[in-house]
Amino acid sequence: MKIEETAEEYLSRIPMWTRKKNSLEDIRKFLWEMGEPDEGMQIFHVAGTNGKGSVCAFLQSVLRTAGCRVGTFTSPHLMEIRERFCINGEMVAEEVFEESYRAVRMLSRSMMEKGYCHPSYFEFLFYMAMDMFRKTEMDIVILETGLGGRLDTTNVIRSPLVSVITSISLDHMEYLGNTIEKIAWEKAGIIKRGVPVVFDGNERTSSQVIRSRAKEIGSPFYEVDRQGYEITGWRDKGCQARFYKAGGDFIEVNVPSVAEYQVMNAFLSYKALEAARLKEVMGLEISPGQLKEGIAHMYWPGRMEEVLPGVYLDGAHNPGGIRAFTQAAAGLCEAGKKRATLLFSSVSDKDHNKMIKEIAGALPLDLVAVAHIHSERGLETEILLKEFQNACGCGVKGFPSVEEAVLYMLHIKDEGHLLFCVGSLYLMGEIKAVLRRNSIP
Repeated sequence: MKIEETAEEYLSRIPMWTRKKNSLEDIRKFLWEMGEPDEGMQIFHVAGTNGKGSVCAFLQSVLRTAGCRVGTFTSPHLMEIRERFCINGEMVAEEVFEESYRAVRMLSRSMMEKGYCHPSYFEFLFYMAMDMFRKTEMDIVILETGLGGRLDTTNVIRSPLVSVITSISLDHMEYLGNTIEKIAWEKAGIIKRGVPVVFDGNERTSSQVIRSRAKEIGSPFYEVDRQGYEITGWRDKGCQARFYKAGGDFIEVNVPSVAEYQVMNAFLSYKALEAARLKEVMGLEISPGQLKEGIAHMYWPGRMEEVLPGVYLDGAHNPGGIRAFTQAAAGLCEAGKKRATLLFSSVSDKDHNKMIKEIAGALPLDLVAVAHIHSERGLETEILLKEFQNACGCGVKGFPSVEEAVLYMLHIKDEGHLLFCVGSLYLMGEIKAVLRRNSIP
């Protein structure tokens, strides 16, 4: 008979019986009870709609190359919950994960006895991150927000080294607002008085909101856009770029991605490292060589990731992400003089029909497979099938499971086609699990 549930089982049940998030004030009290571990941390705080995880990965890679001990807290995970916690670039060890889980579970019991609500799923994981990063004595911590910014659990931190805001798109509108302005205002809520903010300035509307907020509270701001870099060449599985400095000087880097959006994310990370004034704050000077090496060795799964020759995974799941994906995918098809096949799935609360139309209009598609992802939010195969049939002129096949769809699409793949798998990060996780189960590659 099973007596005690695992940490993963307990954590997975939290959303079933927690209906209320704690306020930031209450979250602060939880941290106070923990001894305010965040107060001794040097933190990069990253918000935005698309690119947050990639920016965190670039920052982590460069800082580790420069000799820092780095703790990184990101979401969501693709296959294992421990992926959300990285210590020196590696998924946290099971024993460290378990120890922090037990500490936060004891904390939760203690706080509930004092009248506080049980932490939400994300709050619980945040407290675990703070606990494990303190115990493992990280030099720098990189925190990615969850859904928003202003009311996000991570926004209880008081004095980060720098706030970073990546590109902003229409997503999570039921929580953040139904316009770019409203969403940008929520994301800009991470800006702290006097703390520099570095942000993606390619979208005029969101940039104006972020600039206004930074000026309002007296924070230095650095607007970063595509004018600051130049792609000078493409190579196998990546590209070469020049990052320009003030005065016209530049640094040459190799970005390990075939997607131009990752060059922008790398450039944003580079500017964030500059704005953090690491030499002044902690005596850390990152050399050009360390910067180049860190960027070149960055790895972030499920973002235009080539998992097999000619097979790409991209977790784009909102209109902005899909636009960036189709630009990269269409470029790959054109460069290789190849056609495309597609595996797509989505959760029901995304603008799936708009994403499907965008993909159908941008890619040279010959076959589309759709499947239901294993989630209560997963969209039914029949709906996806109908929407693709209405949007594109190629064949569309429906599958009851992701595994059946993946194995079929790999079986029929030929040299004349690239296979793109896109539409949800849940889909990316399921595909990776299928590949692992079937020992592919």
